[in-house]
Amino acid sequence: MEIQRIYDKIVASHLAKYRQMAFLSGPRQVGKTTVAKHFAPHYFDWDNVNARTRILKGPDAVAEAAHLDTLREGKTVVAFDEIHKYPRWKDFLKGFFDTYEADAQVVATGSARMDVFGKGGDSLMGRYFPYRVHPLSVAELLGGGFPGDKSLLREPAPLDETEWRALLVHGGFPEPFVRREAAFTRRWRALRSAQLLKRDVRDLSNIQELAQLEVLARILAKRSSDQVAFSSLASEVRVGENTVRGWIEVLKSLYFGFTVQPYFANIENALRKTPKWYLRDWSGIADEGKRAETFVACHLLKAVEGWTDLGLGEFALFYLRDKKKREVDFLVTRDSSPWFLVEVKKGDAPLSPALAHFQEATGAGHAFQVVLDAPYVQADPFQRTKPTIVPARTFLSLLL
Repeated sequence: MEIQRIYDKIVASHLAKYRQMAFLSGPRQVGKTTVAKHFAPHYFDWDNVNARTRILKGPDAVAEAAHLDTLREGKTVVAFDEIHKYPRWKDFLKGFFDTYEADAQVVATGSARMDVFGKGGDSLMGRYFPYRVHPLSVAELLGGGFPGDKSLLREPAPLDETEWRALLVHGGFPEPFVRREAAFTRRWRALRSAQLLKRDVRDLSNIQELAQLEVLARILAKRSSDQVAFSSLASEVRVGENTVRGWIEVLKSLYFGFTVQPYFANIENALRKTPKWYLRDWSGIADEGKRAETFVACHLLKAVEGWTDLGLGEFALFYLRDKKKREVDFLVTRDSSPWFLVEVKKGDAPLSPALAHFQEATGAGHAFQVVLDAPYVQADPFQRTKPTIVPARTFLSLLL
């Protein structure tokens, strides 16, 4: 079973239109390497000792290996995989791009957040466009183009029930999704977690207390969709609160999970500081309510980051809660203005009164109660302006 990733289309469009390097960042085993190899006849993987030796010799050595001195029609594509592990990766890519821009296009990937801003600023300014790669989603499995082809949102469409169940149970990472075997998914998930918490943390951070970090990760794995209680976590892991905050930032940078901040503009008594935590892989979450909320959270994050990366506007994801404990799971903003609210439910439930309250408080144009177990409905919920109960199968098909 071969899946046509939306990122193949996004990278193809980038290479056809732009001179800038394409930076693909995202979780380990999300499919970045596969996308890069589709386009690059010359592929240099930092984890391969021969490729690493070539990179360490400098841009000219890579250019020689890629035969950039040979006449060809158009530019060739050169890919650098896991290049972020090279401490001087930014200087290397800047030198390669500045010297060989006329002959090559560059695709670079990283399984940790490729932060190009350092103390001295962004040395790669104007030389790259970032694309954040996410696991499979409902809209991606439906195929078709990507936002920007015609409109921001897709037309609603039904996903086959078998595909829907596989996505919900096995997660959106390509290999377990394709295999669809419970034992394989459990073993794959455990191995990925071990690689991230031991190898990746060791390679990309100065953390020495790896056993305690692993305890923190296990705790957070059970608390997806919960608010982050930093002081409580510090007590449980037996480290300082600032240490916990720093470790969570490391786990975020390695795509173990992500946080959603509270939205408080113009909302009286809104919470302002406490984020909510979500795993990147919902497949191992036992609690059905937490899994449903995390499933939708990952879809929304993929959409807002994808729309932003494609230059369609500035999008962001928040949640809403006030001191009276009224809460809505998500708010999506578009160019700093509230666009739509989302409250997630596993099954049938009355329409949450918090949706109407926060829609009025924020001025958001739409408010949805997204129900995971509801059957698909062939209708566009964005035609409604009042709070509306919407099947997740319908709502998620509209995104990225």
